[in-house]
Amino acid sequence: AGIVLATVFTFSCSSDDGKDDDGGGGGKVTTFTDNRDNKTYKSVVIGTQTWMAENLNYEVGGKCYGEDGQTYDDNVEDYVTLSSSEIQANCVTYGRLYNLETARLVCPTGWHLPSEAEWTALTDYVGSNAGTKLKSATGWSSGNGTDNYGFSALPSGFGNSDGYFEGVGIVGYWWSSTTENDSGLAWSWVMDYEYSDVGKRNYDKSRLFSVRCVEDN
Repeated sequence: AGIVLATVFTFSCSSDDGKDDDGGGGGKVTTFTDNRDNKTYKSVVIGTQTWMAENLNYEVGGKCYGEDGQTYDDNVEDYVTLSSSEIQANCVTYGRLYNLETARLVCPTGWHLPSEAEWTALTDYVGSNAGTKLKSATGWSSGNGTDNYGFSALPSGFGNSDGYFEGVGIVGYWWSSTTENDSGLAWSWVMDYEYSDVGKRNYDKSRLFSVRCVEDN
């Protein structure tokens, strides 16, 4: 039991092309409304891309962390069941978790699930120590970031296809739309409390990960 994903990813290679290394350059944070459910989201321009500055919380097809399952609790080293209020609070804080099939469909009109290339463009623009610069300055159990760009990545954890949830507070996984050689795996991007970079790893499409949408060009 315990966190089984956070230690197996490889780090993406980030360059500093066109950027100085102080982590500056994030655009102004603005808001937009998803007209499907009238939820309002923050968005931010980073380089030439406009990203959601928080995780998607669209109810259709997504689960709150701990919903209809059990969560691993490091304090007791076992799985526990969360209360309904705890589960709903997780949705408010971390957004919902989606399998890849759903993740490809749930971004609002005018937005889409980012590809591997779009994630790479983000981390390349941010440069070295991209994880530290993109993570929220609060909300991590340890290893808070500096949030230089307003991306405000939080440790939303992940869900397994068997109904178990792990990792909230220490790690976040985000889907890309890109599959790996039609193998049933797809690329995800990982930020962990222990590491200063952004990890890249392919996982089974049935995993439940967070979604950050990027605006259509």
